[in-house]
Amino acid sequence: MLHTAARPRMSPPPAGPPAAAGAAVRPGTRHLGPNWYACVMGTAIVATAGAALPVRVPGLRTVCLAVWALSVLALAAVTAARAVHWRRHRDQARAHLRDPAMAPFYGCLSMALLAVGASTVAVGRDVLGERVAVVLGAALFTVGTVTALAVAVVIPYLLVVVRRTPPARPAPVWLLPVVAPMVAAATGPQFVPYLPAGTARGTLLFGCAALFGIGLLGTLMMLPAVFATLVADGPPPLALTPTLFLVLGPLGQSTTAAGRFAELAPDAVSAAHARGFEAFAVLYGVPVTGFALLWLAFAGALVVRARRRGMRFAMTWWAFTFPVGTCVTGAAALADRTGLALFGALAVLLFVALVGAWTVAAVRTVQGLARGRLPAAPR
Repeated sequence: MLHTAARPRMSPPPAGPPAAAGAAVRPGTRHLGPNWYACVMGTAIVATAGAALPVRVPGLRTVCLAVWALSVLALAAVTAARAVHWRRHRDQARAHLRDPAMAPFYGCLSMALLAVGASTVAVGRDVLGERVAVVLGAALFTVGTVTALAVAVVIPYLLVVVRRTPPARPAPVWLLPVVAPMVAAATGPQFVPYLPAGTARGTLLFGCAALFGIGLLGTLMMLPAVFATLVADGPPPLALTPTLFLVLGPLGQSTTAAGRFAELAPDAVSAAHARGFEAFAVLYGVPVTGFALLWLAFAGALVVRARRRGMRFAMTWWAFTFPVGTCVTGAAALADRTGLALFGALAVLLFVALVGAWTVAAVRTVQGLARGRLPAAPR
């Protein structure tokens, strides 16, 4: 991670699908933080976003299936490596929980579980079969949701009660713990058709709506502080500029969740409530997508500025993946709800950007691992 004496900031998340397996035996295991789960999220969302596109591209489903398999392997590898880290470097692991630059990344743990679970149902069913895919996806959703709720309480609590000198400044990564419940809200409705008709379906859908509220209000609590810090302190350090893209996560994921509510509400709740979810999906999703595009332009301009000033590749570039992927699924949901080609074209355009960002992040991460630069110690 990159720390400065005057402005404690977020660490570049060292993450990459093949990293964790080797990390268990490398000297750098000591510096293997929860931010490594970012690569799992960023990989799984490629498969989910590709499956959600409103257009069918020959061969895309096969590619998405391969990416899903990679995300499953990445989740297993990172989880195993993190277990080794806790066993061998417990002091460092505990220090991460007190570090405002690292602790928020525990939200990535829950989101990685949820993202892989969602892609398993959406894509993995092609090889696992529907029954196995749903059971595995439901298990990941359950564990991921419980973890998300715990993280949404514990990490903000630690940010409040742990005193630091100098005081910690809000950063985009502070959104990660409170956004995790929103990811659960967006991925949970897919299990509605597999529950018995009646109370069980309605309970799941309204439960996901409650998770939506947690994520939305948590984001509205954190985002003004993050922007105020940017205005007061100026742009973040060059290597940390990509973390501005994390703001897109709750915007795209909430639009996706609203669309999923509308899609599945007729099978779970009364007709009146279903009509309400249908209206909400459009009335909420369109304005939020507009703001997401505004923030994309704002964050993109700062990234271009940083690039011109010498920003080199860092693991923070994984921030270009999962948040953009949620905007793909959000735009695809709006295309389905409105029937407008505009949103379909937006989903395709963002997906192309997502694939490009994932490719660069994955290739450069593999190169860093092969050259022994990762996992890296804080500097």
